[in-house]
Amino acid sequence: MSAVPVLSALYRYPVKSMRGESLDASPVGPHGLPYDRMWMVADEGGRFVTGRTHPELVLVSARPGPAGVTLSAPGRDELFVPNSAFTEAWPTTVWGSEFPAWRGAAAADAWVSAYLGSRLRFMWIGATARRVKTDTDVPLTFADGYPLLLIGQASLDALSARLGRPLAMARFRPNLVVSGAEAFAEDSWKRIRIGGAIFRIAKPCERCVFTTVDPETGHKALDQEPLRT
Repeated sequence: MSAVPVLSALYRYPVKSMRGESLDASPVGPHGLPYDRMWMVADEGGRFVTGRTHPELVLVSARPGPAGVTLSAPGRDELFVPNSAFTEAWPTTVWGSEFPAWRGAAAADAWVSAYLGSRLRFMWIGATARRVKTDTDVPLTFADGYPLLLIGQASLDALSARLGRPLAMARFRPNLVVSGAEAFAEDSWKRIRIGGAIFRIAKPCERCVFTTVDPETGHKALDQEPLRT
């Protein structure tokens, strides 16, 4: 009898491109996991900024709560950013999706700008009614395109074997990690059930240069791996 795949790890990323949090359990809703990508860094025009261009973002930790989020980074004083500091609706863009989000947290703007060395804004999704482009019934935070990202542990193991060195799962920034299936089995899945929740697998996620960023150092790999492989 073949093994039944199981959920083996669970992650959320309170601030887009910043360090993720490992969870033992979590509620889940149409928008994904609570606090997942509820905040993000943007340029002054409201366009999203990520680890693709600012890899050192992966070294910043974010602890979310109902009243706001606390940021911490190497060499920087910790900062609590209350949601009440976001006072101005502002046009925001994530991968061509334009929608209003919230800015106005001046202390957070200054903290992020000083850390990254650029004039930037710290944004909050608030109650913004952003929607998945291909299914407008599904709400979405600052995530790239869908509420959740799933990866099979065996798929990462197979990639590590081809590359000849172990890769951290954090490079791929999944929400759901499934063990007990064959490598890349998830590529053909259409629906899965985890506990009492049923998920529809919408599409594959095309991977980008962000996978070349070491989550422990914040440096991009000079050999463009594992993206090249």
